[in-house]
Amino acid sequence: MSEPADLVAEIERLGERLGLARASINRRFIGQERVVELVLSALLSGGHALLVGLPGLGKTLLVDTLSTVMGLSSSRIQFTPDLMPADILGSEVLETAADGSRAFRFIPGPVFCQLLMADEINRASPRTQSALLQAMQEKEVTIAGVHHPLGRPFHVLATQNPIEQEGTYPLPEAQLDRFLVQIDVDYPDRATERDILLATTGASMAEAHAVFTPDELITAQEIVRRMPVGESVLELILDLVRACRPGEADSAAIVNEALAWGPGPRAAQALMLTARARALINGRLAPSVEDVLAMARPVLTHRMALNFAARARGENLASVIASVAAQVSGQAEAAE
Repeated sequence: MSEPADLVAEIERLGERLGLARASINRRFIGQERVVELVLSALLSGGHALLVGLPGLGKTLLVDTLSTVMGLSSSRIQFTPDLMPADILGSEVLETAADGSRAFRFIPGPVFCQLLMADEINRASPRTQSALLQAMQEKEVTIAGVHHPLGRPFHVLATQNPIEQEGTYPLPEAQLDRFLVQIDVDYPDRATERDILLATTGASMAEAHAVFTPDELITAQEIVRRMPVGESVLELILDLVRACRPGEADSAAIVNEALAWGPGPRAAQALMLTARARALINGRLAPSVEDVLAMARPVLTHRMALNFAARARGENLASVIASVAAQVSGQAEAAE
């Protein structure tokens, strides 16, 4: 078989496995299809995700279910103002041997796992936040001058409460940029909430089962990077990201009016990867314009900021991104 034919077969097989994984996740995490799709897209792209939502919407349940379905070892850290970097990364302790000799031994922290839930990450001090985000970027930690690799795969799913901001330390923009996507977890609709009540208040609850192994997830990430991307999709990604940068020649009018700053090249990289991952999850061999537009908001939201005038007018980033995406996609269709 030729290389393209091999790739098509691999994508098709992986798409079937991902369908099984989604079905297993949805047995426990009911109704939030969009959230599940975005989290799986982040994992398949090899990145981290920031989940923003009110307490009680199932964010912890989702992470626990994901670790089971994807076959990943997991840890959970509840971030608090008194949390120290050593509580996350680990520390060295001085041990005395039977012969009286002493030596330092490294005790790994909870970050040494494959799927880490950082619960309410904005409640920890900037020093502790930076310790975790360095591990996310470098995939290693340094203790007493010794490098300790975290291994692969390694993913962080962090949560934030968008309402309760007293006593929090908001993540700086440069650190937010290290999250591949921001996922907004909203209230379920009435029908979904009814299903949740029936499924979770009985004598037993549905169980998820393992579909992937860590090695299979790594292979899936490699397949995502090998998926072909059409010229029209590539140009749309570039047009969309560049149109969201105020003061540039390619900027959209609403961007110059509403934004203080826009996304950098890392946003374009994230759009390229997540559009591929979304196409794969939905059983397609290559990403389309629809995939790019569907991933625009989760990829761009945390990489942009409204200026003071826009905040005073009551504007929000979601509407700005939707407006720019509609304008850019319309221009692309007209050009064709």
